[in-house]
Amino acid sequence: MMTNKLTFNRQYFYLTVLLFLIEVAIAVFFDDQFIRPFVGDVLVVILIYSFVRTFWKIKANVAALSVLVFACFVEGLQYLNLIDKLGWRQYKVLAIILGTTFDWKDILAYVLGTAIILVWENRAPKRQ
Repeated sequence: MMTNKLTFNRQYFYLTVLLFLIEVAIAVFFDDQFIRPFVGDVLVVILIYSFVRTFWKIKANVAALSVLVFACFVEGLQYLNLIDKLGWRQYKVLAIILGTTFDWKDILAYVLGTAIILVWENRAPKRQ
């Protein structure tokens, strides 16, 4: 039985920081109908994945699919309008993190981000 081991991976940490900075730049400098809503959602899945892989030694497929499930769960909360039901819309940062509007295109972006992860990780040479 394989156990998930707490670890620190510098490569994934650097990728996490880079993707976070890109996400911030997208949020600050883009107000369009493609890069901010779609590319940002593709990248956020990769960002969360790289964060998970920074601290946990877990198989790429398991981590990627777990992040996809998590992202779809959050999107489901948006569908249920949870942010308004809890009265949290006035908390700007929380509303940005959780999102406020359900969109099927977001789920497509999450799937695309997960596909990019899986293709990348399965093409890369196996690391020791």
